[in-house]
Amino acid sequence: MDFPSITFKFLSKVLTSSLSFFSDWSLGEDHTTCLSLKSSLNIENTTIIDVSYVPAGSKVVTLGACAKTAEVNTPLCRVQFFTNTTDTSVVHGEAWLPDEWYGRFLGIGNGGLGGCIDYAGLDYGSSLHFATVGSNNGHDGESGSAFLGHSEVINDFAFRAIHVEAIIGKQIVEAYYGRPHSKSYFLGCSTGGRQGTQAALKFPADFDGVIAGAPATDFNHLVHWTNMLAQYIGAPAPESSSAFIAPELWKVIASEIMRQCDALDGDASRNDSCLTPPQVAALRKIYSPLYGTDDQLLYPRYDPGAEGLPIDLFTGEIPARSKEWIQYAVLNDTDFDFRQYGLEHAVLMDGINPGGIATFDGDLAAFRDHGGKFLTYHGRIDPIIASGNSKRVYDLISRTLGMPSLDAFYRLFLVPGMSHCFGGPGASRFGQLWRASNAVNASSHNILLALVDWVEGGIAPDTIIGTAEDGVTRAHCRYPHRSVWDGSAWSCEA
Repeated sequence: MDFPSITFKFLSKVLTSSLSFFSDWSLGEDHTTCLSLKSSLNIENTTIIDVSYVPAGSKVVTLGACAKTAEVNTPLCRVQFFTNTTDTSVVHGEAWLPDEWYGRFLGIGNGGLGGCIDYAGLDYGSSLHFATVGSNNGHDGESGSAFLGHSEVINDFAFRAIHVEAIIGKQIVEAYYGRPHSKSYFLGCSTGGRQGTQAALKFPADFDGVIAGAPATDFNHLVHWTNMLAQYIGAPAPESSSAFIAPELWKVIASEIMRQCDALDGDASRNDSCLTPPQVAALRKIYSPLYGTDDQLLYPRYDPGAEGLPIDLFTGEIPARSKEWIQYAVLNDTDFDFRQYGLEHAVLMDGINPGGIATFDGDLAAFRDHGGKFLTYHGRIDPIIASGNSKRVYDLISRTLGMPSLDAFYRLFLVPGMSHCFGGPGASRFGQLWRASNAVNASSHNILLALVDWVEGGIAPDTIIGTAEDGVTRAHCRYPHRSVWDGSAWSCEA
């Protein structure tokens, strides 16, 4: 049976909203209700693998090949399940149901091409008293090899797995707590950011609030851009390319990005701090927008500053995530010679668009009209996904909906000095991912709690305060406002 045919009876139930919705549910030492789910849950197309009650401070064995164990920092009921989405595809997932529940549901996203349940995200959500559900995105492991010849597995990855989390997870929650959730949220970054965007586009009633960090939207062009960046410096055969830039030279580029050495003006000599003309030409391509046929923009330019971070784009090899997407999902050719890769493959990806993966659509009207709230963030020195793409998406939504400002339901925060999803020299901890990202447990400093305030209390965040590793804080501005230094402090200006 195809998964979309599953009935959505529970979605018609009235949702109740409260900022301080504490449940009177408390299992204490009585685990009977939790363990009874093993035999009492009866959900269409779904098999309950195991149910266990887990005390705080435990380590549990995980599903799948991505990690062996996971930490559990709050007492909860753990439900492991799989759902047959079609006759040839299946999604594995887990629901972590905390003893102290505030009535909220949280779906968790994934990363890369991976089929890895985000156990750190499950732990984080449940520690904040959300009933939290994550999935393996329809396949097991970090590789995209499961896509080869399996279009329905691609469909799970492209749009369906998160819908499974919402549909199946909410039924598990209601069965356990004896009542439905009050509000539903999603938290993800990178692939998770694309998943959250796709959910709002395709299934606007699944979530009342979405956090989509550094979203891998316009996915096909992102893959093409990634491949071209690597190709500029000689991938996949760097040893024969005069444009290859060795790791030690990236350090020079990073430190001199705004003040380049004299050799760039035409001297072809080379030393430890200068580049040859072919390397200069490659660098100029890297910092230029990527255009296609008829000069249409395919992807914005790389962000200066990101080149100093440890990344796989400039090793001289095609990064595995984009290489495998081409091999397994687009060409179905495991032996494709990437020396032959070019613009025609971008055109091919646009034509095939496996699983509707592109996620570059500005029509969020249904999500907006449902009352949904959308928060997204992007590091300004993200080395994996150019932050300019999130500005493109904002502008696309603005044009599509005819709304010069999206502040009523959609806000984008560009984070200076932040890498991909987290890290970097900036104030990059604002509750966006895991427990370690939650430097201050308050909605002013935590984007997930800020989303709750917005959805349930109507309080929209104008800024999000981040904390750096050294404890320094900085308020991040919503787009299109910009952060301005007046000599003593940062402020947001239109």
